[in-house]
Amino acid sequence: MRIFLLCTLLSFGYFGSTQSFLKTQGKDIVNENGDPFLLRGMGLGGWMVQEGYMLQTADFANPQHEIKEFIEELVGAEATEEFYDAWLANHVSKSDIDLLAEWGFNSVRLPMHYNLYTLPIEDEPVEGENTWIDKGFVLTDSLISWCAQNNIYVVLDMHATPGGQGYDSGISDYDPTKPSLFESEANQEKLASLWKQLAIRYKDEPWVAGYDLINEPNWDLPGGTLLRTIYERVTDSIRTIDTEHILFIEGNWFANDFTGLTPPWDDEIVYSPHKYWSVNDQASIQWVLDLRDTYDRPLYLGESGENSNQWFRDAIALLEGENIGWAWWPMKKIEAIAGPLSVNKTFGYEAILNYGKGTGPKPTEESAKLALTQVANNFKTQNCVFEPGVIDAMFRQVSSDETVPYKTHSIPGVINAAHYDLGSEGNAYFDTESGTYHVTTGEYTAWNNGWTLRNDGVDIEPTMDQENEAQINVGWTAEGEWMKYSLSDVEEGAYTVNLRTAGGDFGGKFHFSADGVDITDSPFVPFSGGYQSWQTTTVENVVLYAETDHIVFHSDGSGFNLGQFEFIKTGEISDIATTFVSGITKSETVVSIDVNKFIKESSVLNPSDFSLLVSGQIITPVAAQISSEDARIIELTVDQELTFQNIIKASYFGNSIASTDGVVLDGFTLKDITNNLEEFFVIPTKIEAEDYFNQE
Repeated sequence: MRIFLLCTLLSFGYFGSTQSFLKTQGKDIVNENGDPFLLRGMGLGGWMVQEGYMLQTADFANPQHEIKEFIEELVGAEATEEFYDAWLANHVSKSDIDLLAEWGFNSVRLPMHYNLYTLPIEDEPVEGENTWIDKGFVLTDSLISWCAQNNIYVVLDMHATPGGQGYDSGISDYDPTKPSLFESEANQEKLASLWKQLAIRYKDEPWVAGYDLINEPNWDLPGGTLLRTIYERVTDSIRTIDTEHILFIEGNWFANDFTGLTPPWDDEIVYSPHKYWSVNDQASIQWVLDLRDTYDRPLYLGESGENSNQWFRDAIALLEGENIGWAWWPMKKIEAIAGPLSVNKTFGYEAILNYGKGTGPKPTEESAKLALTQVANNFKTQNCVFEPGVIDAMFRQVSSDETVPYKTHSIPGVINAAHYDLGSEGNAYFDTESGTYHVTTGEYTAWNNGWTLRNDGVDIEPTMDQENEAQINVGWTAEGEWMKYSLSDVEEGAYTVNLRTAGGDFGGKFHFSADGVDITDSPFVPFSGGYQSWQTTTVENVVLYAETDHIVFHSDGSGFNLGQFEFIKTGEISDIATTFVSGITKSETVVSIDVNKFIKESSVLNPSDFSLLVSGQIITPVAAQISSEDARIIELTVDQELTFQNIIKASYFGNSIASTDGVVLDGFTLKDITNNLEEFFVIPTKIEAEDYFNQE
C-alpha cells in the first residue's frame, strides 16, 4: 500500500515542481521573485473535522465524536463508516478547487483532524508509538494535486489536535472524558510526531504554503508558557526535516492572544490571528499591526466569515489595505447563506435533526441510512446551491462601488423583489441592519431575518403567495430601506405596476425611482390581515423611458412584505398627463421638484408661477430652471435660508411648462416637500444624547 501511494504521488507530478516556496521577508510573505504575495483563501471547514453548527446538530451533538456516536445509534457502525467514506469523498473534490480558482482564490486552508492520519493515544497497540493511517495522507495528497493544477496554495491547518486544544469541543473534537493536548505529554508528542510525518511527506512541495501548527487554542494557559513550549517542540520536530516552509502561529483564546508567543523563535514564522463579528476599522486590528511592526513578522488572517456580504467586503478591504492575506470560513454548510455554497437539507435529514432535538420520533434505520446518503450526496459540488453575492462581495465589491445585475430584468415584465442588484450597501441596496458586530457592541444583530437566498441586509424569506413566481419575498421592511434593479431592456411607455404586498400593519408606504428621479408618489400599502396574507397593490400612470437603465424600490414606511412587481404597459407616454411626483430640499436655498416626464427645453419656467409655503409663510421663488442632472427635475431657488425645522409645501399655477411629448404640466397645490436638510443646534440649548444623526 505504501509503495502504491508513493508511485501515485510521483505520477501527480507535483513533487519536484519548478514552483518556488512562499517565504517571509520582513513584514511580507513573498513569492519566488521576492514580491509581496497576498494569500486569498477559503477554509475547507467541515470536510475532515465536522462541527455541529455546520450540520445543524449543535443542539444535541456538537463535536464530531458526538455526531458520529449519534449516527451510529441510528444506523449502526458499518453504515456509519459508509456515510463517512461518502462524506470525505463528496465534501471536497477537484471540481470544488476548480471553482475556487475560477472565483479568484489563490489558496485554501485545510482543517485537518489528526485521527485521519494517526490513532488516538488510547488506541495505539504499543504505548508511545505512532500508527500512521493512509486515509488522511491520501486525501491531502489529492487536495494538493488539485490545487497545484490550479496554481493554488494549500495551508495545512491542524484543526483537531491529539486530545483537542480547547474547551470549545465543537472546534477541535475535544472529549472532556479524555486528556486534552495541554494535559497529556503523550498527546503533545503525538502532535510533534504527526507534524514531522507531514514534513517528511511535503517538505519538497512548494504548493504547500506552510503549516498552521494549532488551530484556535482556547485553554487556561497562564503566560502562554505551555503553548509556546508545544509550538517550539513542534517546530523542532518539523525543522529536522523541513527548513523551508512557513509556520503559521495562532494565539490562545481563538487565535488572538499572543501572550508568551513573542519574540518569534523561527525565521519563517507568520502570526495568524482570526477575526469575527467586530467592526472593520483600523482600530480593530491595530493591536495585531503593532505585533507585526514590533517583531517584523508577516500577518495572515487564517479565519474570518460567518457574517454578511457587507461585512465581508469591508473586512477584506481593511485587510488588503494593510497587506494582510486571509482565508474565509467555510466553503460549504447545510442551508446557509453566509458561504459560497449551500447544501440542501432533505425531509429525511430534517427528521433526523428533529429526533436529535427531541421534537420528533426516531427514524427507522433504513430511512436514516437513506437520509444520510442523500445529505452526503448533496455535498457534491454540482448539487450545492451557489450564492453569487458572497463571491462578488469578497472580490469585485472590494474595489468597486458599481452594481451588476443579479438577474436580467426587462420591462414590461415581472421583477421579484429579492432579485435586486449585486453590490455593496448604499449602492445596490440599503438596509437598517447589514451585519453583526457583537464582539465590539456586545449585541448580536441578525442582518437577514429570513436567512434565505442572499447574504445581504435585505431580509428575504420563503413566501406563501401562490402567485409569486420565485416563491420568496422581502420582509421586515423599514422606512428608508431600498433596493436597486438594473434593466437590460425597457419599452418606452406608460405603465401600471401591480405589486404583490402583504400588509401586516397600517404604516406601509413605498415609491419607485428611476435613474435618480422619483417616478411615483408614495401610496400606502393596504392592511391585508397579516404578513403572509397577499394582495395586489396597484400604481397607475408610471412613465418609463427607453434609456432607463435601473429602477429603485423605496420603503417609505414599515409594516409590509413585498413579493414581486409587474410592469404592464398601458399606452404611450403622451396618453397620460404631465404631473408632479415629489419634491425635496436640495440645499438651504433650493427646492427640487420631480415630475413624471422630461421637460421640453423650450418651456418657459416663470418663477412667479410657483409658490412655496414655508412653515406658514408664502415665498415666491426668485429663479426656476430645469436641472442639468435630469430634465424631469425643476429646481426652485429662494432668497432666504431654509432650515431642517421648516415644513414646506409647493404649488404651481402656470401653463407654460410642457413635457417633450407636448403635454402641459398640470398645476398642483400644496404638495409636500421632503425636508432632508441637515439638523443642527444653536448653542446654548439642551441636546438629548440619543438625538445623534446616524451610526456607522
